[in-house]
Amino acid sequence: MQKQPQISASGLRFLNTLKKNNNRDWFQLHKEEFQLEQEKMAIFAETLLLALSRHDQLETRSGKESLHRIYRDTRFSQDKTPYKTNWSGRFKRATKYRRGGYYYNIEPGNSFIAGGFWGPVPADLKRIREDIAFDDQPLRKIINSKTFKASFGALKGEQVKTAPKGFDSNHEAIDLLRYKQFLLIRPFTDEEVLSTGFLKEADLTFRHMRPFFDYMSELLSSDANGE
Repeated sequence: MQKQPQISASGLRFLNTLKKNNNRDWFQLHKEEFQLEQEKMAIFAETLLLALSRHDQLETRSGKESLHRIYRDTRFSQDKTPYKTNWSGRFKRATKYRRGGYYYNIEPGNSFIAGGFWGPVPADLKRIREDIAFDDQPLRKIINSKTFKASFGALKGEQVKTAPKGFDSNHEAIDLLRYKQFLLIRPFTDEEVLSTGFLKEADLTFRHMRPFFDYMSELLSSDANGE
């Protein structure tokens, strides 16, 4: 049986060293090392993409395509360090009928597999809230399931402090109506990330997002009458 690609310990060490030397001179001197580690990460992402493709349809065509650039956009940030100190990427679901996105972040001390809706457009957010206000039980059933709780703990994301415009702060589902983002996040330790079983666990985590994605996809691809 062919050995599955793993996250390399050298890849985490490179990120740690980059964090201590986050400048262009150092990076140029170690660019070949970066390219080698990036290629290892692309191979891992390619295998993860193939596994994910067995149970979902995706627009992303390769592991390399999924990878985010190492270069930071510093134009509007007080932090002017030029490079990211993590490996990260996104797998995009195919067609407008499959909503939600898959995300991976590999970073010493802060690795996680995630998915969901980072920045819903106003129309989508309004549609989600209206559905929750009408009947919050379908969503509650998903996020209160044993599988969901074991994988993600709870639904995460930014929330408004009181109540969104047009909704009563005393609504019985106000805890869900406050969400501006809908994120599913499962953290992993460095030891877990470097283990031989991490790729399988990452794919399983993506699988466990599907009931939530299926709920959202049906909601956002139909009108208020469910058609």
